[in-house]
Amino acid sequence: MYKTLFIALLSVFTLNACQSQNTAEKQYVLPKKEYQQKMAAIEDLQLLDVRTPDEYNAGHIEGAELINFFDEDFVQQVESRFDKDEPLMLYCRSGNRSAKATAKLKAVGFKEIYDLKGGYKNWE
Repeated sequence: MYKTLFIALLSVFTLNACQSQNTAEKQYVLPKKEYQQKMAAIEDLQLLDVRTPDEYNAGHIEGAELINFFDEDFVQQVESRFDKDEPLMLYCRSGNRSAKATAKLKAVGFKEIYDLKGGYKNWE
């Protein structure tokens, strides 16, 4: 009885682990050169700047759309402006906010996310 229960629980945990690996496969943190190459390779580029308006106005990557990570409705704004099934490229100032943004967006179904390693500081 206990052996059967143990095997059943082990199977459930194993299947869960496999599913978790699959959902994280399309999350990338790319250095500047690879990020630029990926940007050039994507036909309908979705580029998201998650910094504050002041940071954005001080300089940003051409074509980036600003949605402040600190906005209460950040996730809803992103969902309304970007396609979850298409690659999404994002960045922040140094990589911290974009990592948090990536986690939030993966949780609501964004399938392929590319983050600029080191953020905009490494872009300049």
